Amino acid sequence: MLFVAALLPVVIYIFVVYKIDHFSLISIKNLFLQVLCGMVAALVCFGLFQLTGPILTDNQSDFLNPVMEEIVKAIPLLWLATRKKIVFFIDSVICGAAVGGGFSILENIFYLLLGDGMGLGTVLFRGLEVALVHMGCSAIVAAGLMLAVRIIERYRSRLGLKKSDIGMSVFLLLEAPVLHVFHNAFQFMPLVQFIFVFGTLGGLLTWTYYYDVDMIHRWLDTGLDKQLSLLESIKNGHLDNTPTGKFLESVKDVFPPEDYFDIICYVQLHVELSVASRSRVMVRESGLERDLPLTDEMKELILSQYTEYKLLEKRLGNAARMTIAPIVKYDPAEYKALEDLRTECKKTNIITKKS
Repeated sequence: MLFVAALLPVVIYIFVVYKIDHFSLISIKNLFLQVLCGMVAALVCFGLFQLTGPILTDNQSDFLNPVMEEIVKAIPLLWLATRKKIVFFIDSVICGAAVGGGFSILENIFYLLLGDGMGLGTVLFRGLEVALVHMGCSAIVAAGLMLAVRIIERYRSRLGLKKSDIGMSVFLLLEAPVLHVFHNAFQFMPLVQFIFVFGTLGGLLTWTYYYDVDMIHRWLDTGLDKQLSLLESIKNGHLDNTPTGKFLESVKDVFPPEDYFDIICYVQLHVELSVASRSRVMVRESGLERDLPLTDEMKELILSQYTEYKLLEKRLGNAARMTIAPIVKYDPAEYKALEDLRTECKKTNIITKKS
């Protein structure tokens, strides 16, 4: 009974956070992998605390242990961010909460096995309040790492950087360990502490949800309109109808005709793949993924377009790639959307071939 009481709140938290993902950015499989990563992080921290326990005083442990926990939990989240597996606040919060939830699950089991006979009330309090701290702090760290990677990508693409984004990233990465230290070092009335933690992290989650839904819709709508306009201009041979087309026209005399033709084909494939991946995100958001499945012809077309796109990328010289980098650079959101689309095409193709 105590084990159920300790683990049930964590499972409920993870389920609630996962259900806010209307865009199907994170699969069930990946969610469980993040929970497993959190459990591994708890094992690592348990080993570190065994080493540092005899050295540190109780006051020192209250300040240093939370920082170590957040650093260890951040390792799988850093991998996800750098591999562009988390590109929006929503999916970063989901993955962060899953890692923190996995950490809390194993930590609660340790307390039950090694603790001094905790009662049902204490177990429920740990399951509700301490799990929320781990999940909330990891979600904050994940959001900060995602934003930091986005800033680096913009810098590499020679795009403008917003000081507000840099400040927000630093704030998020520092806020999580500060909140965790505050929670561990300054214990006061349990009910007041729970209300404070729940209000702070619940408010963050609410703000993240509404901000990110708006941002995703702007990414889908604005970007899709521009790309469809560019694609129509390329197909009709009127590149001067769009700013991007005018830019392509301006570099026409810089490259030999055959190279310029490859550049146009490369840009067209980039736009077609981007439009297809964004459209699929919109289908998933509407819950119509099963009602509007990709046909075999569409899957073959998307996979062949991607293969041709990568071949052209290798064939183009460094000068050509650098020249058109600002208009064919996949930002993290587009990269993830395209990878999800390719994965969907590959999975369904494999199933079709086996049957």
